[in-house]
Amino acid sequence: MARYTGAVCRLCRREGQKLFLKGERCYTDKCAIARRAYAPGQHGQSRKKPSEYGIQLREKQKARRYYGVLESQFEKYFEMASKQKGITGENLLRILESRLDNVVYRAGFATSRPEARQLVRHGHFTVNGRKVNIPSFLVKEDDVVTIKEKSRSSSKIKDVLESTEGKISSKWLDVNRDTLEAKVLSLATREDIDLPLEEHLIVELYSK
Repeated sequence: MARYTGAVCRLCRREGQKLFLKGERCYTDKCAIARRAYAPGQHGQSRKKPSEYGIQLREKQKARRYYGVLESQFEKYFEMASKQKGITGENLLRILESRLDNVVYRAGFATSRPEARQLVRHGHFTVNGRKVNIPSFLVKEDDVVTIKEKSRSSSKIKDVLESTEGKISSKWLDVNRDTLEAKVLSLATREDIDLPLEEHLIVELYSK
């Protein structure tokens, strides 16, 4: 399965809620959900009530789209989560939150996860002093994510930092806006994750 390259606002409309895939635009009246709060397509306004399976599937798709993860990647993360101690659904969300592109977004070094993914791919960040350009790289406790010295003069990075000032923060990250680094104090707990996801539905889907 190839990565989705269409209009991301259609994804929000399909899930019936904001997935915050376009940064600042999602907080304005231009947001697609604010303008057309129904599913895209010819029959978007006349969809029938979903089945139990349909509800579970939509929850999985919503989680995938929040984090920008492909189907095969998501299945891999679920398998990892099921092998860990604790609640599988919470383990899954913790793994997703540990992705480097998500950490960059949570630290306020990007206005959205898609933008964070792009910035990581372009090599603007280091982890513990080493360049990492893989968005799916999983950080660990005590890892330090830093904006590269050469990237700090970039107009793109400057614009991002200005627009995210005071807007994005996570208790499990210690973000220093002066040194432009974020230390992972601990991996995210369920209480730290503010996304409206019912992860137990995803577990039920994969348990069939």
